[in-house]
Amino acid sequence: MEDSTDRIKQLVADGVRDKVYPGAVWAIGNATGTKAAGTTGVLDPAEPDIPMRPDTVFDVASLTKILAVWSTIGALWEDGSLPLDEPLGSFWLEVTAHPLGKVTARQLLTHTAGVPLRAQLKNLYGTDPTAVRAGVLHEALRRPPGEAVEYTDRAALILGYLAEHLSGQGLDQLAHTHVWQPLGMPQTRFGPLPRELSARCAPTELDEDTGRHLKGTAHDFSARLLDGVCGIAGTFSALDDLARFLRYMLDPTTASTTPGFGPNWVEESLNIQTGTLEPVRGLFWHPAPGTDPADRTYVHYGFTGTGMWISPKRGTWAVLLTNKLYYTRERQHLTDVRNAFRELAFG
Repeated sequence: MEDSTDRIKQLVADGVRDKVYPGAVWAIGNATGTKAAGTTGVLDPAEPDIPMRPDTVFDVASLTKILAVWSTIGALWEDGSLPLDEPLGSFWLEVTAHPLGKVTARQLLTHTAGVPLRAQLKNLYGTDPTAVRAGVLHEALRRPPGEAVEYTDRAALILGYLAEHLSGQGLDQLAHTHVWQPLGMPQTRFGPLPRELSARCAPTELDEDTGRHLKGTAHDFSARLLDGVCGIAGTFSALDDLARFLRYMLDPTTASTTPGFGPNWVEESLNIQTGTLEPVRGLFWHPAPGTDPADRTYVHYGFTGTGMWISPKRGTWAVLLTNKLYYTRERQHLTDVRNAFRELAFG
């Protein structure tokens, strides 16, 4: 591991040098703890004397889909509140008479539901959250359910609404009560962040309205439109919290207080669920690029430059957090860093 650690340090440092991102925080571990970790670069190029730190808070963007949606949907499945394979319209009156009523939760989790590919909430439904919800839940399907694997943010948005419907709680409260608090994840929450957390938050994209980089406010427009809380994005977190989450996934005994989802949900999710359809997927997790699906190394990325990997077979997890979006939306250079990081972390 020592040689791999040195190479990871060089890899992430080269990313700063090449302006792939201003800074990065990373770690690799197993169920018992962290085996290697490091930081590189700065929090904000406009303040070059402030380095990235292990407790830097990041806008984790689409990791919200795992931290808030996948985990709470798993809690509802494990307590018997949510049948994965029954049409939503059979138990959710709000969609019974609409095309979404034919879709199952499993199809949403595997991106095979046939719902539209892009959120585009404001353009389609305006800015009122009630109108947005109605528009999303009543929209026509793009194709018949189960026909193809097509990634769409709408799947997480719909599942977030479903979790709220079944629990009677907002997604933020549901995730806090059933996942983040039991696992001891005090730095994980939906934004906007309070001042004390915002001060150590890595800034993301330049906001054209204010002329400043977003810091402590979600980059994702859908999250901002919905008051910071939605299934698509909007969650902020830090390395230690994500490590706790992933350690629990590998070994539930690492949690002093048991969250709502458990090993049955993890096992169900980290297996191929899409049959002969491609690209293959588990439930919201997908096999890491460049790996054999049979190896069961799964990953989820965030648009702002974040990512986390887990391999039950190897008993290993890894996290790479960057604020790549500070510079550009171009993806290839970060993709190269991520793939190299995964190869070094998992061997």
